[in-house]
This record gives sequence, structure tokens and C-alpha cells, in this order.
Amino acid sequence: MATGSLRSLGTSTLGILALVALWWVAALTVLSGVRIPTPDGVVSTAVDDGWAFYSLHFGMTLQEAAVGFAYGTVAGLVVASLVLLVPIAEPVLMQVAVISYCVPLVAIAPVLFIVIGNPDEGQRSGTATALAALSVFFTTVVGTVLGLRSADRTSLDVVAVYGGGPLRRLVTVQLVAALPSVLAALRIGAPAAFLGAILGEYVGGVQRGVALVLKIAQQNVDVEQAWAVGIGCALVAGGCYAVIGLVGRLVTPWSQGAAS
Repeated sequence: MATGSLRSLGTSTLGILALVALWWVAALTVLSGVRIPTPDGVVSTAVDDGWAFYSLHFGMTLQEAAVGFAYGTVAGLVVASLVLLVPIAEPVLMQVAVISYCVPLVAIAPVLFIVIGNPDEGQRSGTATALAALSVFFTTVVGTVLGLRSADRTSLDVVAVYGGGPLRRLVTVQLVAALPSVLAALRIGAPAAFLGAILGEYVGGVQRGVALVLKIAQQNVDVEQAWAVGIGCALVAGGCYAVIGLVGRLVTPWSQGAAS
């Protein structure tokens, strides 16, 4: 398995290098008349801005995303558990989850901003946190419900024979069986939470954050800085995805998805 992992890492590295080379060549030739910077220009701008600059703004957005991720995950787990414990409420609960997914974040963001208001200086944006939570909620509900329903029927029957009720079956059997599905949902939700936080910051009222830097770069027509921040966002989102995937491998080594 170690050989396969190294091969996969090597293939990914070669793919990234090829993509950067293609970007460089295109920026100097066919796209030279378009506002597309070269990779060295983006790297130079990132170095000039410095670690302190990026840690200040990305740190705030990551805080908002992390808090929203936690809220959305807990809410999704609670709703999914209620679907199993109170079957009669399933249609209503699932409709709420679907509605939360169907409403465009860019449409609900101004409404949330009006309700929540501006954050205090140096504090997290409530709008960004709320959008991060909404970005995670639906995938957590669906993944958890599917996982809970995949529990082994024999194990459920054993718990029932020993007098265990629905809550005992949920805690001792179904939640354990659902762990791979839950972690898979969270793996998708983590980058989505980061994106939701950035969208929340775009509404306004923040003194720090990724969206603020992007706004300033747009106003100053600073293409290199905009690309540097955009690539930084991609790296952070990819890192969140990879971390949750690693947690899944460690927590659920028995699952086929974690072992592959």
C-alpha cells in the first residue's frame, strides 16, 4: 500500500508541475494579451506580502469556517439522528435539509447580514460563520442518514434482544456503522465551509479575511495578488479535504473507502 501511495503522490506531483508549466507557457504566448500573470509573478507577490499578511487574513477566515463547520456538523448529526429516532418527522426534517441546500448562499447572505449585523472589530463575522454552517449541514445530514441505515441488521437484532431501545441501537451500533459515511460527508463539507466563510465575508463588515484581500486586489487591479490569494484558497481547501481524509483512515480503518 505504501508503494501505491508513493506512486499516487508522484503522479499528482507530475500533474501539478505539468499544469504550472502549461500555465506559464500560455501566459507568455497565446494569453499574453490577457490579464493572466506568470507563476513567478504570483510567487513574487506572495513572498512580498509575507507570511504575516496571509496568516492574518486566512487565519480569520479559517476561524469562521471552523466554527461554522462545527455548528453545521452538530446540527446535521442531530437532525439525522432524529430521522432515525422519530420516523414520523423524517419528511419535515429532510425537507428542511433540502431547502437549506437549494437556497443559493449568495441570495441568503444579505439576509443573514441584515439579521446578524457587523462584527465587532477583530471578531469573527457572524454571517460568514452562518454560511459556513449552512455549507456543511446538508451533506452531513445525507451522509449520516445513509450511514445510520447501513448498520448491520443482525447487530441491531442482538441489541433489541437484550432489551435495547432505539436510542441504545443508535449509540452502540448505528453511529459506529455510520462513521465512514459521516467522515466522507465531512471531507466534502470542510472545503465547502471555507468557501461559505469567504462568501459571508464578501457581504461586508469585516476588517480581516480572505474576501477583504480579494476585494482590495480587485479594486487595485492587482492581478498577481488576486491569483496568489486564489491559489492560497485552493491550497487551504485541499488541505482541509486531505486532513479529514486522513482522520477517516485513522478512525475507520475497517472501511473500504478508508483503506483504498
